[in-house]
Amino acid sequence: MTSTRGAAPFGRTLCAMITPFTEEGALDLDGAQRLAAHLVARGCDGLVLNGTTGESPTTTDEEKARLVAAVREAVCDRASLVAGVGTSDTRHTVELARAAAKSGADGVLVVTPYYSRPPQEAVAAHFRQVADASDLPVMLYDIPGRTGTRIEPDTMVRLADHPRIVAVKDCSYDFLGTLSVLRRTELAYYAGCDEHVLALYAVGAAGCVSTVANVVPDRVAAILAAFDAGDTTRAAELQLAVTPLTEAMTGTGLPGTVTAKALLAHVGLPAGPVRPPLLPADREAAEGLLAHYEELVAA
Repeated sequence: MTSTRGAAPFGRTLCAMITPFTEEGALDLDGAQRLAAHLVARGCDGLVLNGTTGESPTTTDEEKARLVAAVREAVCDRASLVAGVGTSDTRHTVELARAAAKSGADGVLVVTPYYSRPPQEAVAAHFRQVADASDLPVMLYDIPGRTGTRIEPDTMVRLADHPRIVAVKDCSYDFLGTLSVLRRTELAYYAGCDEHVLALYAVGAAGCVSTVANVVPDRVAAILAAFDAGDTTRAAELQLAVTPLTEAMTGTGLPGTVTAKALLAHVGLPAGPVRPPLLPADREAAEGLLAHYEELVAA
């Protein structure tokens, strides 16, 4: 028996792709194209560019636009491209959304305005203004642990009425709230935390936006494929198998950008350094990451 899924407007297995830099710290467009092509060839049907994993706080608006255009050229129509445009400034976010549309993005990822902690009516107004700014569909990004502000379930339900607000990247760590929105709307939910990929997919999510997919895209895609084929036991086995690497990459205090770049460098894929204020993984951390990676790929 195969499962019946809801709409997946941006694909099912999306990678929150790192942004490769040269050793001198400049944007590495050739590396970005090679990494994007690699990820798509190994199971990703969508890429999220210019997210936090892509070091959006330290890339310029011009670099963001150039990255989207270069990756579009590399993957053509083989994968959807979602451009992160979220900032704490509504006007700036609107400008980035319009630039993403011109650069070839298929959608935009918009995080809750951070630090200023706007009330829910202001949060909703921010998202509506960005959604009105271009013809691109919008994926809301709910990550209160980073932004300081939740997109409350009732706010999600109200925003679902907007014709271009179609999806959510869920890092809320509020499974009950997520279930409430899934039940009350047709928003396409994407697990934004790698440990939740199967759990959220099993209750009707569209897929995932995965940091771990930077290094094992095929293993992340296989979890969803097994579930779609009706082999829930195998899907659970695959989720559990990737858990040690997930914990090493996202649960040890180092940002996913740092851990993903450390691993990509070890396996010969484009990555380069991180930009300050981030620092690279030290030797001990990098060796631990590599051990978990090698154990997984050898299984």
